[in-house]
Amino acid sequence: MQYLVIAYDATDDKALDRRFAARERHLETVTRLKAEGRALYGAAILDEQGTMRGSMLVVDFDNREELDRYLASDPYVTGKVWEKIEVRPCRVPELFLIT
Repeated sequence: MQYLVIAYDATDDKALDRRFAARERHLETVTRLKAEGRALYGAAILDEQGTMRGSMLVVDFDNREELDRYLASDPYVTGKVWEKIEVRPCRVPELFLIT
């Protein structure tokens, strides 16, 4: 099943520092998920000044429990970057899938 994950960064003074500290490990994780066919799309959410303030991912997992296990281990979660995470089931039409 496909899911839209919208994750908002914490807003404290050190949030951006934590994002940059965990970014390489997070991208390695997403790269692995993409190779497995689980990560379909991703993007940073920017504020009006172009500063990263969150993330969105479209992922494909067998079920919500598998997605939750991934999220619990993502460096942005373990590194306390993401403060609020919204997950919604979604469906990406074949037309938009990049292989």
